[in-house]
Amino acid sequence: MSTATSKADNFIEEIIVEDLENGKHDGRIHTRFPPEPNGYLHIGHAKAIVINFETAKKYGGKTNLRMDDTNPSTEETLFVDNIQNDIRWLGYEWEGETRYASDYFDELYALALKLIDKGYAYVDESSAADIEKQKGDIGVPGTNSPFRDRSPEENRDLFERMRAGEFPDGSRVLRAKIDMAHPNLLLRDPVLYRIKHEAHHRTGGKWCIYPLYDFAHGQSDSIEEITHSLCSLEFRHHRDLYNWLIEALEIFPSRQIEFARMNVDYFITSKRKLKLLVDEGIVTGWDDPRMSTLAGLRRKGYPAEAIRNFCMDTGVTRRDNQQSLDLLEFKVREVLNRDAHRYMAVLDPVKLVITNYPEGQSEMLESENNPEDERAGTRQLPFSRELYVERSDFRKEPQNRKYYRLAPDKDVRLKSAYVIHCDGHEEDADGNVTQINCTYYPDSKSGDDTSGVKVKGTLHWVNAETAVDLDVRMYEPLFTDPTPMDHEDRDFMEFVNPNSLVSIRAKGEPALAEAQVGQQFQFLRQGYFTVDPDSTEGHPVFNLTVGLKSSWKG
Repeated sequence: MSTATSKADNFIEEIIVEDLENGKHDGRIHTRFPPEPNGYLHIGHAKAIVINFETAKKYGGKTNLRMDDTNPSTEETLFVDNIQNDIRWLGYEWEGETRYASDYFDELYALALKLIDKGYAYVDESSAADIEKQKGDIGVPGTNSPFRDRSPEENRDLFERMRAGEFPDGSRVLRAKIDMAHPNLLLRDPVLYRIKHEAHHRTGGKWCIYPLYDFAHGQSDSIEEITHSLCSLEFRHHRDLYNWLIEALEIFPSRQIEFARMNVDYFITSKRKLKLLVDEGIVTGWDDPRMSTLAGLRRKGYPAEAIRNFCMDTGVTRRDNQQSLDLLEFKVREVLNRDAHRYMAVLDPVKLVITNYPEGQSEMLESENNPEDERAGTRQLPFSRELYVERSDFRKEPQNRKYYRLAPDKDVRLKSAYVIHCDGHEEDADGNVTQINCTYYPDSKSGDDTSGVKVKGTLHWVNAETAVDLDVRMYEPLFTDPTPMDHEDRDFMEFVNPNSLVSIRAKGEPALAEAQVGQQFQFLRQGYFTVDPDSTEGHPVFNLTVGLKSSWKG
């Protein structure tokens, strides 16, 4: 449905419906997502992406992707490529080609000259420290720059000379001429252009002056005739300048609307601090599975569908909000429970010997791939006398009667196989169990059980002779505190979790040796795991995506 009669589900959509009903912009809806290519996108960006693309789609509109590439010091083509990959991975395609603020540098320069000619901008030779002092403070009016009353002709000459590269970095800026007593400090003659003799990743050495965000962003929206400029709440105070520039320049009246940014427990969503984690070697890179970046979450195994569902289900609000990691993981499980095949892997193996199973004999047993998907089919598992089971599935002395796993004189079922009876165990000099000895009931095969033996416990296992070695990376949150940025008296680095990554060597059923990068499995009774790009042929590396259980009660 893409008309004004579409039900509005939040305050942004209420504004859009009203605009459509009033025939504003001839009933056209056009949004945009404008990231700065100075890092990877994170979970907070996912919220903005979903809001912009889904809102436009609901009302038959379009969404542009525009790189806010106005700072050559921090931006790289690598980041541009990853941003595009992340958005496509999330399931969205933007209108036309990727756009860049740098596409509009000539037009922005012309608009700056227009402001100068109208007496709305001037070249200031004050230092950055002096400009900061001139701004005053909340409730304290600022003071005019000594260069504020230059004539438009003199300002144009100076600005053109700035453009020509005549002056060094930091020696001059172009400021809007608004009101040094304005209650919004951002309107106290904000800086619009600065000198930066640095090559740009797209324009090379063509420019030595670059627009600041507040000038490039709004005017780029107008150049693209964006009808609804949807952005996070941190830009609320920038809206006044956004609107002032539209009126002063008499350009297309894009409308800025702010929504609350989304924060998630145990994640940080500051690109500067994410970069610090990379630079300090706390993580292996921007795509480390412990990072809040979309590349990291993808590598960990979070499905794009789950992230979209999470962003949509948490809603659109006017107040910043903190979301539970449990809810995000719940959304991940919803998708993986439906889609992932069930395989068996033993993470902490101990040998189990079925003493009455004939030596040298083996057989193939059938096991279902996914009980949630009848189309998933079955596979064959090798079974013989010696197996591996989880060390934690055996106790020398059970603590209570409700213990249904292996213990002396206990019966359990092996998944898709037989019921076994525990006869005893062997241990080393330190009391560590080295082998569990059992007997099996030959007439208790799964699917054809005539033994009459009743059991309440079922264990996963792998055949010792055919088991393959698996490198498994077990992840916990990167931080020990759910909001590591909220402590004014402590550095967020103090909350880095030393146990956020533990690598183990596991045993898996033989089919796992052929698993491909990105393939996802539920390891029975363990969790959901995804094959990491570090895998090599015949030797996969698995990342723990999410455990089987959640405390989320939503």
